[in-house]
Amino acid sequence: MHDLVSALKGALDYTQLYRKQTFVIKIGGEILEAHDTLENFVEQIALLESLSIRLVLVHGGGPQATALSERLDVPSERIGGRRVTTPAMLEVAKMVYAGQINVDLLAALRGKRVSPVGLSGIDGHLVTVKRRPPVEVEDDDGKTRTVDFGEVGDVASVDVRVLTTLLDNHYLPVVASLAADEKGAPLNVNADVIAESLATALGAQKLLFLTTSPGLLRDVKDESSLVAFADPDMLVQMMESGAIQSGMKPKIESCLRAVRGGVRRTHILDGRKPDSLLLELFTGAGCGTMIVEQAEMASYREHELETQQA
Repeated sequence: MHDLVSALKGALDYTQLYRKQTFVIKIGGEILEAHDTLENFVEQIALLESLSIRLVLVHGGGPQATALSERLDVPSERIGGRRVTTPAMLEVAKMVYAGQINVDLLAALRGKRVSPVGLSGIDGHLVTVKRRPPVEVEDDDGKTRTVDFGEVGDVASVDVRVLTTLLDNHYLPVVASLAADEKGAPLNVNADVIAESLATALGAQKLLFLTTSPGLLRDVKDESSLVAFADPDMLVQMMESGAIQSGMKPKIESCLRAVRGGVRRTHILDGRKPDSLLLELFTGAGCGTMIVEQAEMASYREHELETQQA
């Protein structure tokens, strides 16, 4: 009981700091696959909402889309951590992202007495995209090649009025990673990029990516090499050295754009670990990687020192 009381007292400073702030949380499809991890995630979300934190959830669904494409005999390919979306694969994405996953997540949240509203980037002109032209990318073998990603959109503009309307009325928006171009054509959009774009447009205090990785690792084979804190200069150096590759690279790029766009703090953590979201938010040590600008890093370290001395 003493440990519980101490933990609650230790979290008080954070709860006061976070009240009425906006957090954008992107959760990967891998976290939503298993019942136990989904249940633990929605419990954490319900607790955060009870603390008057304004939450926006953005979800992917890569594993589920791949599984359905296999059942339907639809070819699926990923290059450099991003999916190639054929017209057939886009139909799969619609069924999985705006259908199965969104509905299941809404139902789980409702079970915890949260009031979620399911959306995609198409709703309320939330996210407008342009179809991505063929681009040069570095594949998983380190080779540069020109790739046409197909029915994929890059974010052109964001209109968050529908989100602010929901947040102001105590609803929790749950956004699937689909959007449309100016003519209304639906396109697949990287969920990390949608989360980053929404966080920037909302002026969010935090952008959090829940993944299957402990965070950013200096050595992907060694979890003890976790980078707990990073600033843009460090990340650029790591990318140039080749230390950041594959699926982690788009997340790091999103974090960099977000902090440069005004989001105070971005985080990458393992969403499969029980209560990892709460540990990252309410303990000084955290459990993942926090990425901030240098000035914000100095402010954070000063705050932590004051907390420890109090």
